[in-house]
Amino acid sequence: MSYTVRPARSADILGIHRLLEPMVDRRILLGKDLAVLYGATQEFVVAERDDGELIGCGALHVMWEDLGEIRTLLVREDWLHHGVGGAIVSALEDRAVQLGLSRLFCLTFEVDFFTRRGFAPIGEQVVDPDVYSQLLRSPDEGVAEFLDLAHVKPNTLGNTRMLKEL
Repeated sequence: MSYTVRPARSADILGIHRLLEPMVDRRILLGKDLAVLYGATQEFVVAERDDGELIGCGALHVMWEDLGEIRTLLVREDWLHHGVGGAIVSALEDRAVQLGLSRLFCLTFEVDFFTRRGFAPIGEQVVDPDVYSQLLRSPDEGVAEFLDLAHVKPNTLGNTRMLKEL
């Protein structure tokens, strides 16, 4: 059976939530309330089998003028190693370019997967001080993860911060 990757619709959010639950239970990803997922519908793409079943998803969140984050990237376990994750990342990268972004960030346990796609681990200072001070004002946890702020550490232990130039 084949699949396609397409922009998510609001009708996909319950399916995305179902895909996310096992990853949350295993503490691989942080849980997201349905209200948060619905509010981010436009950020998501989904991988859908020909019969309409969702088998994966990922989101692109704009963080700054030139910077986006790949979030909530997951593939159903029975579809791992079938190219689904790579296809989702590719779709998110295309979307990032359309939005005028030149860098993509991710926080991941899957370092090899992202390395194969051109991402590299990053250090502490990846934006200039003026941008850093502006980003500090953001209430978004993904921005806090990008900045490597101490208050997100309990949620991100073991993850690697990675960046790709588009």
